[in-house]
Amino acid sequence: MDNKTVHYEKWTKDALIRRIKALEANLIRSGEREPEVASGTSEEAIPGPPPKKKKVERKIDPSKYSTRLVAFKLAYLGKRYGGFEFATHANMPSIEEELWKAFVKACLIFPETSEEVNWDAWEYSKCGRTDKGVSAFGQVIAVRVRSNRPLPKNEPATTEDQDAIDGQEPGQDSATTEPVKEAREFDDFTDELPYCRILNKLLPPDIRILAWCPTTPAEFCARHDCRERQYRYFFTQPAFAPLPQDLENPETATTTKVKGGWLDIDAMQKAAKKFEGHHDFRNFCKVDPSKLNINFERKILESEIVEVKDAETALPYLNRDGFRPTSASGYGLTEASSQKLPKVYYFHVRGTAFLWHQIRCMVSVIFMVGQGLEDPSIIDRLLDIEAEPRRPGYQLADEVPLVLWDCVFPRDEKPENAFKWVYLGEENPRNQHGVTGLLNQMWEFWRERKMDELLSNQLLNIVSAQADITLRRDPRAPSHVPVTTRTFEGGNKERLVGKYQPVLQKKRLPSPQEVFDKEAKRKGYADAAEMREALAKKREEAIAAAGKPPAEILSLEEAE
Repeated sequence: MDNKTVHYEKWTKDALIRRIKALEANLIRSGEREPEVASGTSEEAIPGPPPKKKKVERKIDPSKYSTRLVAFKLAYLGKRYGGFEFATHANMPSIEEELWKAFVKACLIFPETSEEVNWDAWEYSKCGRTDKGVSAFGQVIAVRVRSNRPLPKNEPATTEDQDAIDGQEPGQDSATTEPVKEAREFDDFTDELPYCRILNKLLPPDIRILAWCPTTPAEFCARHDCRERQYRYFFTQPAFAPLPQDLENPETATTTKVKGGWLDIDAMQKAAKKFEGHHDFRNFCKVDPSKLNINFERKILESEIVEVKDAETALPYLNRDGFRPTSASGYGLTEASSQKLPKVYYFHVRGTAFLWHQIRCMVSVIFMVGQGLEDPSIIDRLLDIEAEPRRPGYQLADEVPLVLWDCVFPRDEKPENAFKWVYLGEENPRNQHGVTGLLNQMWEFWRERKMDELLSNQLLNIVSAQADITLRRDPRAPSHVPVTTRTFEGGNKERLVGKYQPVLQKKRLPSPQEVFDKEAKRKGYADAAEMREALAKKREEAIAAAGKPPAEILSLEEAE
């Protein structure tokens, strides 16, 4: 790092904290700053711990190791992360930052500056870029990593570096300078590094490596070789706590015929099917001002509402008269009062690629249909960009229930990039079911949250059975709740919006062209057309000089 500009804005949070502590220690040693002592104590009263022998960090020489491009399938729960992509000014950790720290610590990659998140030198690619709070159970990345495969013949290799990684003292095993002779064919399961196990030891428990591909094609790109991406958005039926019928305000029936809290599953299914096919989705996304050349047309292969079987939770009060809809038709219910409620569903969508916030916009409108606030035909209207060139300003659905479920490879035009995953446990069953196996790790993670659900479920059942609301001990208590529309947007509770304003009556957002022109003017151009011309010229000059466009140009091009 000598004589080089240090880009602290690209450092991980942990690296910045270590740097601050190091600078503070330097100030204390130089006498420019006194060590801080807790209030009400003295330095004599608090004996310091005995000085620890500083561990010598042994570095390895990457030139002594071969590398290989490896595709990894991973899963993560996104609730406590600021998204998949690393962002320099984010106030929450990202999935990429955690991956970077694990790959660096495992010595699978050898960056010049380990504190700075920069994947450029490792042929890194990712399939999906999930937003803040969004989870993934089938995310795919590709990285060029260190391999145990022997170097080509006549190149010396030593065991000293591997000793440094394994924690042994160099020289415990005699080094060899003889040419490497491969006595037998290299085996990806007995000879190669156990990538998945190594990384899972270093990653947080809510990020897991599920599989790797030992036959990753040399030209593989997780983004461009993906044929299909699948998303699921989970919700319950009822979506939020319904009121007893005699407490609901009769005037609410003038807005919707669907009982508050419940969803018309049949109407949602009808609306979801309208997304299938090739459409312009500019009214179902958030416009990214930096993507000047984006195409809003996308192909949806499948779109439907699916029930999750055997996932019901027992809340008996939901089966009482007054809490259930008067008719079971359309709600996915049976007439039997013994049915377990609430039920669990998900919105399932498959497509070749998706726009920014597209799934959450689609789900938001489907929820409006399910609550009886909009007719399924609203989907047709918003897909007609001639009739609706600007998106109405409706609320996005909550991000937490959304999951990038799977990524399918390869593209039809690139059959040579097909590969097969090797899931953790297939090489050794103990990696799945052992004490430190993946399944045991996930069981521990699941059970902690299951206990939270179980206890909150029991408490909710107790509360629902305790009060007799028919007593009305306070004569001033109103007969009904105030007149307001309770809307569901995917979160843990309803949102009160007063008098509901239909989607087509909402204020329109700026058109994509207006967004692009505003961004171009902010950067000193007359409009988006002039900015496109300038970027195209800059791209041509960069290709002529270096053979490829610069990173800042690539970032302005279409996302998928």
